[in-house]
Order: sequence, then structure tokens, then C-alpha cells
Amino acid sequence: MARFVHPSTDDITLEGVLAALADPMRLRIVKSLLEKKNCSLSCSAAAPCPEMAKSTLSNHFRVLREAGLIHTTKQGVEHQNTVREADLNARFPGLLKGILKHAEE
Repeated sequence: MARFVHPSTDDITLEGVLAALADPMRLRIVKSLLEKKNCSLSCSAAAPCPEMAKSTLSNHFRVLREAGLIHTTKQGVEHQNTVREADLNARFPGLLKGILKHAEE
């Protein structure tokens, strides 16, 4: 069974969040997950480009997960992902919203 590393809310660092979101592909993954409010997406459904290699996609999701940006659960053969929006806002109020707002400009 896959075991995923999910830092506690207190262990989410500003450096980790910013480093994870500095990559344009990871930023696009988070945006696509946030577009589906109250819904989780599989890795392939949240992928920014369908031709991305599975190993590359897995690495992006691992970085996001270890930074505390997403929560991943295994459902059958798929990994379902959601943004840890409440945890991020508890730790850094308004940070994610601000980053996404300015990333669209």
C-alpha cells in the first residue's frame, strides 16, 4: 500500500510552499485542483499536459504533497488529490490566493 508523506499544518513552511509553486507545471496542477471545488482529482485528470511522462507527473505531485500543498489518498488504482486550502490559510492567511491571483497576470 502506498504511504504518502503529508506534513502537519505546523510543519508547512513558507519556503517549501514557494519553492513548490515556483515551477509553472506545479502551479498549473494546483490551479486545476482548485477549479474543482469540493472535489478530488486523479493525477492524470489534474495533469497540466496529457503527454507528460508519468514519472515526471508523480514527481510534481510528490513535491506538492511534501510541501503541504495537496493531500493525496489512494482510491482503487488511482491517487486522488485535493488542495489543503484550509491548512494553508491557517498557516499563511491569503498566501495561496495572492500567488494565484498574481500568477494569472
